[in-house]
Amino acid sequence: MHEFKYKRNCLYCENLKVLDLVKIFGTPLYVYSYKTIIDHYLKLKNAFSEINPLICYSVKANSNLAILKALVNQGAGLDIVSGGELFRAKKVNCPANRVVYASVGKTEKEIEEAIKYGILFFNVESEEELENINRIAQRLNKITQVAIRINPDVEPKTHKFITTGKLTNKFGIDFDSAYRIFKKRNKFSYLNICGLHIHIGSQITESAPYLSAIGKMVNFIQRLKKEGIFLEYFNIGGGLGIVYHKENPQTAQEFAKKVLPLLRKIDLKIILEPGRFIVGNAGILVTKVLYIKKTPRKKFVIVDSGMNDLIRPALYGAYHQILPLLNTQYSILNTEKVDIVGPICESADFFAKDRIIPKVKEGDFLAIMGCGAYGFSMASNYNSRCRPAEVMVKDKKVYLIREREDYSDLIAKENIPTFLRI
Repeated sequence: MHEFKYKRNCLYCENLKVLDLVKIFGTPLYVYSYKTIIDHYLKLKNAFSEINPLICYSVKANSNLAILKALVNQGAGLDIVSGGELFRAKKVNCPANRVVYASVGKTEKEIEEAIKYGILFFNVESEEELENINRIAQRLNKITQVAIRINPDVEPKTHKFITTGKLTNKFGIDFDSAYRIFKKRNKFSYLNICGLHIHIGSQITESAPYLSAIGKMVNFIQRLKKEGIFLEYFNIGGGLGIVYHKENPQTAQEFAKKVLPLLRKIDLKIILEPGRFIVGNAGILVTKVLYIKKTPRKKFVIVDSGMNDLIRPALYGAYHQILPLLNTQYSILNTEKVDIVGPICESADFFAKDRIIPKVKEGDFLAIMGCGAYGFSMASNYNSRCRPAEVMVKDKKVYLIREREDYSDLIAKENIPTFLRI
């Protein structure tokens, strides 16, 4: 559920008309519902309340400081994957003991900064990384906690580009290699290998892949325990799917009901890393119709937003529902089949192909739904386009949480060498 609904044929975000936001902030514009973000976080928290997990929001899904701060204020931790995301965690005063750090390619600088901050632990992706963290921790003379990220080799039934739990993916360590690491754990004298971590993919709508992966992990944890190797944490990752089109994803309650019996067997502190589940349907991208272009074979609705603002359709062929801000003339007789495309000089610059939508005209506004996750966070300046503004709505108030870029932002870090200054 989300807080974007039609009232009297106008699309609202919570208790504000989206068209009024457009009049203030222009387009393209990302609009987020505070209530939706918090409600989705609390749904997970309540569903797993029996085991009181640490819920570390996946910063990569949407890293705006306002969203991070809203969740941290509710007790959430943060799942980070870069030094930049650690910088954001610090900016919102996320307690260090609620920060976990993944990524297959952490640099020495990033590792050092995280150790100094005192994060809860690193999710380690290879033995080579483990050795590097141990070396840096020794230089800093600081015992550092790590969890071993296991690649459980399960099929998550999602797009191949967002699958992370198969042995053909770059992520994690296989069970045999992990076992060997635990057997020689004393070699890493500055590390406390205190947990295990999995993350099998993103936009997963079924429970079966989780049950398979967690079942394998429970068996492995029990095996380690029999050999006197005791852990404190089990991080089950994220990846819960949401509704974009015709998906029928599991609810937080349904997911908890399925996995809790397995988690009860191990009596470890559980960590979850949701991203899309919390923010995916909490955001929309509003765009303006610039032109209606008719060709012998197609009708194109050309809008002022492009793949630089929202790359998911171009990258994954992702489906996003697209709705008019004003829905006064909708009827089955007043629809047409169109491609909705942007201004970018790429054939992949589209938001929908052969989509049946209410007829629109130049100057109308459209809402691209379900853009809260992997929308702005994957945006770019391709074609030297300025990235959109972002606003957050809370009940009847709107807050500008990121200013629209201008042309000076595009070149702020660029320099012309002196030999070219003729």
